[in-house]
Amino acid sequence: MADVSKSFRILAADHTGITVSNLERSLAFWRDVLGFELSHTAHQTGELAREITGVAGAEIKLAVLKAPGGHKIELLEYLTPPDRKHADVCPCDVGHVHVALLVDDLDAIREKIAGSGWKAAGKPQTLKTGPNAGKRVVYVRDPDGTTIEFMQPPFKAVDSC
Repeated sequence: MADVSKSFRILAADHTGITVSNLERSLAFWRDVLGFELSHTAHQTGELAREITGVAGAEIKLAVLKAPGGHKIELLEYLTPPDRKHADVCPCDVGHVHVALLVDDLDAIREKIAGSGWKAAGKPQTLKTGPNAGKRVVYVRDPDGTTIEFMQPPFKAVDSC
């Protein structure tokens, strides 16, 4: 029986991993459209990839990008196994995950991504209640169906005195 009396603590969130169908296309979006900084790329295969992921025969190309504020996005393209599935999940489906990014101008980011193959899933809305009251938010989906939530904090007037 496992010793359940050992204590631990989570130190921080390190990264969010997103499996993509085309690493170069997704890297171009995150780096060139959103302005994330490329940290590094890697190629994982064999025993290491299988033991980390639990996927027999996994071969993975990946890129890690740094977001302002320190969080990282890891983009993973599985080259094998050949029987990978393309999930067509909606935000209401169990297992759906999204990343929320704070932006200074929601309309400007929507204009910039319009030509990138990503599209808004709905229309920007201003939250009326709760801890995010006043923020304008919208979900955007990439060609693989990955969702990013863009959130714009409310404009704060600056005192002129």
